Formats: sequence, C-alpha cells, structure tokens
Amino acid sequence: MCEFWNDIQQHNFLQSALMAGILSSIACGVIGSYVVTRRITYIAGSIAHSVLAGLGAARYFQVVYQWEWFTPFYGALCAALVSAIIIGFVSIYAKEREDTVIGAVWAVGMAAGVLFIFKTPGYNEDIMSYLFGNILMVSTEDLLRITGLDLLLVILGIIFYKRFLAVCFDEEFARLRGIKTELYYIFFLCLTAITVVLLVTVVGIVMVIALLTIPVAVAGQFTSRLVTLMVFSVIFTMIFTSAGLVLSYGPDLPAGAVTILLAATVYLAVVILSRVFRSSR
Repeated sequence: MCEFWNDIQQHNFLQSALMAGILSSIACGVIGSYVVTRRITYIAGSIAHSVLAGLGAARYFQVVYQWEWFTPFYGALCAALVSAIIIGFVSIYAKEREDTVIGAVWAVGMAAGVLFIFKTPGYNEDIMSYLFGNILMVSTEDLLRITGLDLLLVILGIIFYKRFLAVCFDEEFARLRGIKTELYYIFFLCLTAITVVLLVTVVGIVMVIALLTIPVAVAGQFTSRLVTLMVFSVIFTMIFTSAGLVLSYGPDLPAGAVTILLAATVYLAVVILSRVFRSSR
C-alpha cells in the first residue's frame, strides 16, 4: 500500500487510473441506483456484453481499413446505444418477452464481437483488456471522455429525476399522469448504456454488472430514499474503485477483479451485521 502512494506521486498513469475510478463512480452511483430500483440489472448485463461487438468492429476497421478515428471506445459506445434502443423498442412496441430480447441481444453481441476479433489480423491485446478491465491503461483522452459523459449523465439524471422516479417506482401511475413512460424508458436505457461503457474501462465487460449493482446494494442497507441512495452509492463506488486499485498494485493483481471482490466482501459483511443488529433488538 505504501508502494502505491509513493509511486503515484511519480507516475502519471497511476494518477489517471485513480481519477478514472473516481469519475466513473459518479455515473455509476446515479444510474446504478435507477437500474437496481427499476430491477433491470439483466438488461444492463445484456448491454454490457453486446459492447464486445462494438469493440471488435472498431478494432477490425482500424486494422483492415485504417479507420484510426474509430477507436474501441467509440465502437463500444455505438454498440451499447444500439443494444439499448433495440431492447427498449422490441420490449415495448413488439410486445415480445423482455427476457427473450435481452438474451438475444446478449448472445448476438458477443457472437458478433468474437467474429470481428477472429477476422482481425494480429493479437488483439487491447480488446482483451476491455473484457477484464485495465484501468492502468487509461489515457488523458479517456479521462476527458469520461468527464464529458459523466457530466452529461449527472445533468440529465437531475433534470429528469422526477420522471425517472415515477417510471422506476410506479410506471402505470406515471402513464395515467400523462408521462410518456415508453419514451423515458428508452431514454433511461440509453443512459444506462453510456454508464456501462464508462465502467467497462474500469472493470471490464465481465464484471461491469457487479460494480453497477453491489455499491447500490450496500448503500441500500443504510437508506431507502432514492436521492440518498445515489449519494451513498457514489461514495461507496469511489471507495471500492480507489481501494481496489491500491490493494492490487503491490501484488500486481487485476484491479477490476480486486475491486469487485472488495465490494462483494463489504456487502456480505454489511448484510450480516445488519441482520445481527436487527435480531439483537
């Protein structure tokens, strides 16, 4: 731990990694609270895994057609947004079972990503880092993107807070009050997609759902109000991402995996202590 704090003063990549975790935590806490409240964790999982299609496509067009501007970040963002819109529209307007649509988008996105990676010449090491996360590889340009998207998510989350609140807790009542719940649902899925892309940079596709839900679950042990839940979730996510980076640095372990295990351990401890405290009263 002391080694990390000594090195962070000398190495910019450690400073960028710490800042990326903190910045991503803001969007994670805000959108994650909506995701858990609305109970659409598996939709977020489907979006996260379909991101592989965008990553694979971006790498393929970069290598084969020299599209240098089409980076994996933009590929992931496009794939996530397309997946969110497909899930939303098909679930609402085609009257299909939502779990069927989620599973299809999940599988097709992963399959398309694998095909693009397979057809791309060379070893796609950067794509593998997106699968399992590599926060130490975050650049200054990535930080600027994360900051911009972070601000967008927070501003929109505040502006549409009451409408999202109505859609999450009582969709039927919101519809009777004249709120276009279908439109706001799809809009909310798009915000979730953007958040997923931000978190993929931190912990990777495989573990993004854990970071989106576990801090909210921990915060939920202390409050039931949505606003307070968001604030606590942001704080807990910042703690988990920062501590995960610090604890993984010395032993040279994957920061994303350490972050998730730390969050899960804290959640388990909080649940156990909460039940012990309630039973003792």
